[in-house]
Amino acid sequence: MELTTIAKPYANAVFEIAQQNKSHADWKGVLEVGASVANDATMRAFVASPNSTKANKAKTMIAIFTSALGRALSKQEKAFVDLLLKNGRINTLPSILALFSAMSDLNSDAKAFHVTSAYKLSKKEEDEIIKDLSDKYKTTVSIDIEIDENLVGGVVIKEGDKVIDLSIKARVNELGSQLSVAH
Repeated sequence: MELTTIAKPYANAVFEIAQQNKSHADWKGVLEVGASVANDATMRAFVASPNSTKANKAKTMIAIFTSALGRALSKQEKAFVDLLLKNGRINTLPSILALFSAMSDLNSDAKAFHVTSAYKLSKKEEDEIIKDLSDKYKTTVSIDIEIDENLVGGVVIKEGDKVIDLSIKARVNELGSQLSVAH
């Protein structure tokens, strides 16, 4: 069965809880940490290991989430992590995050942008991009980042069919076209 199909009921439940408690940011943080855990080979091996008890796995996972988030998990968040462990569904966390984010975006005025960068952006650079886009569009903005070393430098920002190309590659191509027209 496809992970998205398995993840959908979990994402729906988390989204409903977040709507009721106005805790979208908290849940998004939990899901982001969970997706990182699910994508980590060492953590996948730990969760799959028969040498560790379910209680030990749950305790370790809660400690990881608490450390990564910098806060204690709520009762609902702990119950969610326990449920995923009990059902063997930790691997669905990236899909749950994607579905939750999509539902959150549809239910808010927020805009989601895809940023392609030539290199890994620092937290300060990410925050600057978010601030600039928020100011320009007068709304809450979220970004997901992809690295493409072919850009040489700069960024390409996409939202739907809108593209803001601030890459060096685009500037070089534009200069090349201007030079070829001049001859």
